[in-house]
Amino acid sequence: MPSEFTGKHVTVAGLGVSGVPAAKVLHGRGAHVTVVNDGDDERARTQAAELEALGVTVRLGDGDTLPEGTELIVTAPGWKPTKPLFTAAGQAGVPVWGDVELAWRLRGPDAAPWLAVTGTNGKTTTVQMLASILKAAGLRTAAVGNIGVSLLDAVTGDTEYDVLAVELSSYQLHWAPSLRAHSAAVLNLAPDHLDWHGSMEAYAADKGRIYEGNRVACVYNVDATDKPSTEDLVRAADVEEGCRAIGFTLGTPGPSQLGVVEGLLVDRAFVEDRQKNAQELAEVSDVNPPAPHNIANALAAAGLARAFGVSAAAVRDGLRAFTPDAHRIAHVADVDGVAYVDDSKATNTHATEASLAAYESIVWIAGGLAKGATFDELVAGAAKRLRGAVLIGADRALIREALARHAPEVPVVDLDRTDTGAMLQAVQEARRLARPGDTVLLAPACASMDMFTNYNQRGDAFAQAVRELGA
Repeated sequence: MPSEFTGKHVTVAGLGVSGVPAAKVLHGRGAHVTVVNDGDDERARTQAAELEALGVTVRLGDGDTLPEGTELIVTAPGWKPTKPLFTAAGQAGVPVWGDVELAWRLRGPDAAPWLAVTGTNGKTTTVQMLASILKAAGLRTAAVGNIGVSLLDAVTGDTEYDVLAVELSSYQLHWAPSLRAHSAAVLNLAPDHLDWHGSMEAYAADKGRIYEGNRVACVYNVDATDKPSTEDLVRAADVEEGCRAIGFTLGTPGPSQLGVVEGLLVDRAFVEDRQKNAQELAEVSDVNPPAPHNIANALAAAGLARAFGVSAAAVRDGLRAFTPDAHRIAHVADVDGVAYVDDSKATNTHATEASLAAYESIVWIAGGLAKGATFDELVAGAAKRLRGAVLIGADRALIREALARHAPEVPVVDLDRTDTGAMLQAVQEARRLARPGDTVLLAPACASMDMFTNYNQRGDAFAQAVRELGA
């Protein structure tokens, strides 16, 4: 059966986790597909051979030149808008979609609605919580998008879903102009990926695209103080008539909000007479772990689930059933009365600020690649909680200098090494500084690639070092 892509000349920009599936889907729908890729390494050649066997044209080593006759570009989300390929496309009037836009347009007439989540930090955890709640409600669902199942697989595969929990990055949203979610949440906004977006304003605007055309609810963070705030993005969005702004807060919620009252997560948004009534959803202790930023994630997930009509009991059961991924404020062990916690996923200052706020007395292991970040505000806010600090990685001096300015009384161990064995020494030094009741917290505030393949390997090294202490 002919599709809208039959006979169309489509260029797929980039191989990898999004490009290969996009090329296969488009080829299967009758498009003339050319894949362009910057790299020409062994992995790219293997992927190219697989696609060429299907009849797809692949051009390696040149991702900047627009192939002649291109009528549409489908790009990997990480390709910058400033690439010459997209400049040429703009001059030729060729539209550019991301894989999310392609998935959205390939949905069938009875497709499952999307509950979408974005934010600088907490996206994956919130989407996983949301999927757990939806499953507890008996709904057929999956965590998809920038996580788990590919969106293209979800919308073109044989599995039938009632609703999808969708994680979206700012990159993906930039290339998804026609996306219209059932309901969506922006968890928080902090400077990140500014080299890609060009400015904080452009970054926030791309995040805010998630609210465009929402049908039921725009869920936002009441406690956010950054400008623009998530509420500002809601105000700027063009939504369907009747769509509601639903806030979440760690304080007592007002009408049309979810929040916390005396150790309970409560809903004053999806209840009758919300001016006077509130619905208990769960206990704070049902959230794993019950750190403040994770409670905020749970409230956002609950808000989206309630917007879809999920019961309070399913919210509670879903949160109880949820287990967070590794390296996200994960308790590794207690040794001699000291807790050791792995939050290697805290790769920027915003995530680390939330992590530090979860504990009262901390020996902080930090450092790595700063990616242009500054640490004065982070250190000043956490100074009273710091028992000590152990610094590792290429840009540790930036954190050391911030500690000298804002927490001069805090003892600091500066490890002048960037080999992977430094983590064992860091944990040993942290143990020396810690006292019973303290938390040794790996929350680096930096990327990991100066010493490790990724944050997972960094967290694994921390956990292994802690296990050696216990032994």
